[in-house]
Formats: sequence, structure tokens, C-alpha cells
Amino acid sequence: MNKKIDRFSLNSRTIKQKLMVAFQLMSILPFLVCAYLVSNYILPKFGFKIDIIAVLILSVFVALIGLLVIKEIFDRLSTVTTEAKVIAAGDINRELKVQNNDEVGELSNILNQLTNRIRGNMDELKVYSEKTSEINLEIQKKIFILSNLLQLSSLISQGEKFDDILKIAVEKSRLLANSETTFLLLKEENNKEFFYVKAAEGPGVEHLMTVEVGEKEDLYNKVFNLDKLLILDKRNLLANNLIADFFIKFQVKNCLSMPISLRGKVKGVLGIANSRDNFLYSQEDIELLDIFSKQIAIAIENDILAHRIEKMETKDILTGLYNQNFISIRLEEEIRRAIVYQRPCAFIIFDIDNFKNYREKFGLISAEVALKKIAVLVNGCISEVDRAGRTGDDEFSLILPERNKRQAQEVAEEIRKKIQLTFFSDQDSARSITVSGGVAENPLDGVGAEQLINKARELLKKAKTGGKNQVVAF
Repeated sequence: MNKKIDRFSLNSRTIKQKLMVAFQLMSILPFLVCAYLVSNYILPKFGFKIDIIAVLILSVFVALIGLLVIKEIFDRLSTVTTEAKVIAAGDINRELKVQNNDEVGELSNILNQLTNRIRGNMDELKVYSEKTSEINLEIQKKIFILSNLLQLSSLISQGEKFDDILKIAVEKSRLLANSETTFLLLKEENNKEFFYVKAAEGPGVEHLMTVEVGEKEDLYNKVFNLDKLLILDKRNLLANNLIADFFIKFQVKNCLSMPISLRGKVKGVLGIANSRDNFLYSQEDIELLDIFSKQIAIAIENDILAHRIEKMETKDILTGLYNQNFISIRLEEEIRRAIVYQRPCAFIIFDIDNFKNYREKFGLISAEVALKKIAVLVNGCISEVDRAGRTGDDEFSLILPERNKRQAQEVAEEIRKKIQLTFFSDQDSARSITVSGGVAENPLDGVGAEQLINKARELLKKAKTGGKNQVVAF
């Protein structure tokens, strides 16, 4: 029954069919008007009849129905067009209502399918965008860490101070695994079975710098004295007693520590730590920490070699005079010889007055030129058995065997006057250079190298506080 009704219903027709029906309905009106004119003017003999009026009214009614059908079609098309414009403008959450199964309804269905697909694609793009942002952040973080490693390598190759390199290495390794705390344990030089914290970064650094791990502790034997990685997180746990000891020592929940090995022996431990719940270290964290530990191992090896070379060298590179290590050893030898033969041995220390200001005003090159000139002047005032050395940045020391304090004071005064005369400048007083000195003698001022050096420094200090540009011997 419904199928029969649908056959005669306009809702089941296409737009083309609906337009044809509307056209046919609209064409009835002029046909009836023509019929009316013929019936009234061409065939007047029939007169004015009611049936003609009825036909006219019927034709007008039919024409109105045709107009309504056309209006309904165009209203729906206008609605679809408006909604399509809104969707094209970016509002993909709009959805068209499908009223009939004609071309307009099919168009509405297609638009709905397109918007659904666009929404799905947009959601996927959003997910991909979030993943891409995370990947970019990880890449940037890795690049930053690698740049820090390059900076650390550069500092090592340039021979920067050992303590500064370790401090920077600990500071940079704190970036790994979002760590809150970083610490570097090294073995005590004089006590090989003992670890102490050399450097630390993060909260509680004051406490960490007091941490020590001795050979009698389980942490030493089972954790830090082994040449292997330590992982402490939600998946990897220590024995209960070790966890308690570890927390007391370092006050952290999670820790990743890497041994620093030289020639198969553990010299230290680099650790990163935090106190987060349900935390887990990744393989990537382990690999990056291993790179940092190897850099620190290189720094330690370089420091050891530098100390060995320093002990082997006897001359100062800039001035050609003997270095501090040689002067200390040679002074001890000369004092022992003087004691055996009961002969005097004098020691002089010179310090350049206000040399820091001179270097800041005229630059490093001018300062180095001045140091070289002073070295030449010092060497020209001593005998073949005497020894002169540069024992500090702006400090010179002389060993005078067979000279007592009076004789050494005369030599010191000669050197002081020559330096004053050489660097005297009446045009620019800032370019004038003077020195102050202290003179000590064995055994009057000490029976050992250290005592003699300390006495000479004490007298030098008196010369400085007494007005500078003078030598104090008593």
C-alpha cells in the first residue's frame, strides 16, 4: 500500500521530475485563461457560466500548488548551499538534515560524509601533530645534550682547569632523564678504598657534598665498587637494607649511576637521580650517561698526565726560568747540603707590585713581555751556582747557595733597582713596574724548604704593607 502511495508522492521523485510536474502545473493556467477568453468572447452565445468560473478557480489553485513545489525545491537547494558555505569556512561540525531521497537529499548525504571524513582526518592530524611535537622536543633535547658534550670535549682539549671541567660535566649531565640531582663520586687519592663527592648539582647539594662511602659499608662493596651500571627505579630495586642506606646517603628514590673506569679500575661514579613515583630509566638515558662518564674519564686521565708532565718539567715556558716544582726540590737539596757542610743558604722571593692592574690596563701581551724582561734582569744578577725560578703568576724566587742574609739582601736590592730603572716611565706612571722582596736564610729562618719559603713570604708581606718597592730581610 505504501509503495503505491509513494508512486504518486512527489517526495519520491527526483528534482528533474518535480520540476517537470511544476512546469506542467504552471502551464495549465494560461491554457485555462485562453479557454475562458474563447468561451466569453469568441463564443458569446454560450453566455456567462458557473462552470467556467469553477475551472478558472481550479486552474489558479493548481498554479499555486506548482509555485509551492518549485519554492520547496529552491528553499532546500538554498539551505544546502548556505550550509556548504559555512562548512567551507571551517565549521566542520555542521551536519545537514536529510529530508527526502532526491538529488538534494543525496547532496546533503554526500556533504555529511565529507565533513565526517574531514573531522576524522583532522583528529588524526591532531594526534600526528602532538606526536610530532613530542618527537621534535626529544630531538631538540638530544641536540642540546650533544652540544653540551661537544662543549665539554672542547674544554678538555683546551686544557681547562680540572675542577671546572668536572663542575660543568656534572651540571650538563643533570639534563638527562629530567634529573633533579647529579653527583660525582671520586676515590680519595690517599685512600684508594674510599669515595667522596667531588661535585654535585640540584636540591640538597649541601648535604650531597658531605657524602662519603667507605670500604666498610655495603654500599661500597655491592654498589659503587663494582665496574657495572646501577639502576634504581620502579623496575630495578636494591636489597631492602641497601635501599635504606642509599636513601639516607643520597635522599633520592630513583638513581642511575655509571662507573668511571681507567685501565680497568673504577676511579669514580657519575650519578643522576630524582624522587619521582613510578619512574623508569630508558636505554637512551643509560647510553647518554655512559658518554658523559667517558668524557669525565678522559678529563681525569688528562689531569693525571698533566700532573706527571708538570713534575717532569723543570722550566717555565714563558720566561725560561725554573718552575715552582724544581725550585722547591732544589731548595730542599741545597738546605741539606748547607747543613752537612755548615754553610749558609739564602732564599729570596720577589712579587711584582700592582701587576694585576698593569695586566688589566695594558693587556696580556704587554704583561708577558714585562715578565720576560724581568726574568732576563734576574738572571743577569745571579751567579752560575744560583737558581732563579718563576714560582707564581707574578712571583719570582731565587736560591743562593753559600750566601748569608746580608749578601742575599744586596743581590735582592740590585735586582729591585734594575727592575725599577728599566721600567721607569716619566710620561706614564702606570707603565712603571716595581717589585717587593723578602729574604730568608738557612738555618736562621728555618731548617727546611717549607720553613724557609714561609719565612720569605712573611717578610715579603711586610714589604708590601710597608709601602712596596722594597726588600725586607729582617
